[in-house]
Amino acid sequence: MNQPSDKNIQKMLTYAEKYVQKSGSYFHPDRNVTEGVILGLAHHMDTLGRPLCPCNFYPDKQEEIKSRRWLCACNEMKKWKYCHCLLFVNQEGLPITEYLPENHEGRQIYGLVKDPHPDKGREYKGRALDENLNLVE
Repeated sequence: MNQPSDKNIQKMLTYAEKYVQKSGSYFHPDRNVTEGVILGLAHHMDTLGRPLCPCNFYPDKQEEIKSRRWLCACNEMKKWKYCHCLLFVNQEGLPITEYLPENHEGRQIYGLVKDPHPDKGREYKGRALDENLNLVE
């Protein structure tokens, strides 16, 4: 992977800083985790023009962009405040799992991790997602 443009690195960092405030989450305490995700998002901005989550494999990135499911902040973050990339986490660096369905892999891996700021975030709270985690309009 080539180094992303400084412009998109700054754009993604600024976006993430604002989203941390909006969602009541924190950056991972290991700066390397945060930096890696920001660089991945910036790379996708350079190559795809959209902040596609860098933590997944996509058979067709353009189709994923159309579905919007994995554009940062992804549907899981907006619905359940869960970031599998570990960009948006609690103060200890754990993803928030409190709102996940019991059978979700994040809940099975990390157990119950309470939301430190339940009054913030979750733009899709109360809205339905289909089996592919796409927003049902």
